[in-house]
Amino acid sequence: MAGKVKWVTDIEKSVLINNFEKRGWVQVTENEDWNFYWMSVQTIRNVFSVETGYRLSDDQIVNHFPNHYELTRKDLMVKNIKRYRKELEKEGSPLAEKDENGKYLYLDFVPVTYMLPADYNLFVEEFRKSPSSTWIMKPCGKAQGKGIFLINKLSQIKKWSRDSKTSSFVSQSNKEAYVISLYINNPLLIGGRKFDLRLYVLVSTYRPLRCYMYKLGFCRFCTVKYTPSTSELDNMFVHLTNVAIQKHGDDYNHIHGGKWTVSNLRLYLESTRGKEVTSKLFDEIHWIIVQSLKAVAPVMNNDKHCFECYGYDIIIDDKLKPWLIEVNASPSLTSSTANDRILKYNLINDTLNIAVPNGEIPDCKWNKSPPKEVLGNYEILYDEELAQGDGADRELRSRQGQSQGPRAGRSRDSGRAVLTTWK
Repeated sequence: MAGKVKWVTDIEKSVLINNFEKRGWVQVTENEDWNFYWMSVQTIRNVFSVETGYRLSDDQIVNHFPNHYELTRKDLMVKNIKRYRKELEKEGSPLAEKDENGKYLYLDFVPVTYMLPADYNLFVEEFRKSPSSTWIMKPCGKAQGKGIFLINKLSQIKKWSRDSKTSSFVSQSNKEAYVISLYINNPLLIGGRKFDLRLYVLVSTYRPLRCYMYKLGFCRFCTVKYTPSTSELDNMFVHLTNVAIQKHGDDYNHIHGGKWTVSNLRLYLESTRGKEVTSKLFDEIHWIIVQSLKAVAPVMNNDKHCFECYGYDIIIDDKLKPWLIEVNASPSLTSSTANDRILKYNLINDTLNIAVPNGEIPDCKWNKSPPKEVLGNYEILYDEELAQGDGADRELRSRQGQSQGPRAGRSRDSGRAVLTTWK
């Protein structure tokens, strides 16, 4: 198609702008005709708001789905996953199977979570069952570790509740919602330190669901050695892996930024735990990601002008069980190290190659299924259209020896490896 792609962004990051310029695209303002807009979550809200009544044309695409928050707000993500589990139970799906204690065998991948203040009484009931447990409180709409704290006594919740009501000018309806989750207090440690995984997942369409996994994720380490000691509950350098917090620590390393590549983690686990359990762990992480996307697919506004690159945060416990902690709509494009900058530049490059095929002016009628050659460091994680023939019951029958979750079976279709057995 003739003509150059006209781009706009309200996120002034060099990894974005360098990618646009490398393609020879033309920068314009948001008030001019544009084809590609990499926007903040605040801007997407305005573009799709009823008040503005903005209509995107077929040659315009944006980097968020209108209601991405169904997955990226901590409370809504948990609500949608709970609803999804109940629906599978109603259908009699083997994926919703439970053990003798009523725990999901395959869908137990988010820590026990309640919304506050709405679920306060339910939380108290749960807390009293195991009063020695630790819980983590997070504001629903914030990122980078802001407003997070740990508690292990009910009195701390009551104090929080009182403190948050003291501002008389803030009406109860505006009071910030929090989630409170059972803290994973047995994290897998490396060098005595807690870490989590940041993985990038690209969704090109929700109906049918098509998603891609980026191979170059990384681990984020705490700067202070982990201890479950209650005397250290307030020390966020022990408990929170967010770079925005850790970079202020005395032991923060500005060369590697407290980060490890996922391939390094894989090598470490293969050498310390064995190849088989390591493969099983990564299969389970992929399983979690696909199930979380399936959980929100029915409620997601699958606008044809949209794609999204999510930042998934996963914690692995010392039994090598992965837990989904949260999903970010705008994973940081700030570079904390030279390697970080290269990774994020390549991430954007590969994302654009899938979202804007051949760097040509977008066409929303295109079926959004690019050839394997353009995927770069992405690999297809799930393609609903190709997976239609495989049933969950067959998947479970073939994996009966497993205790955690179905492993991905690979099949070949048109020369592309596709994870097909998640139905």
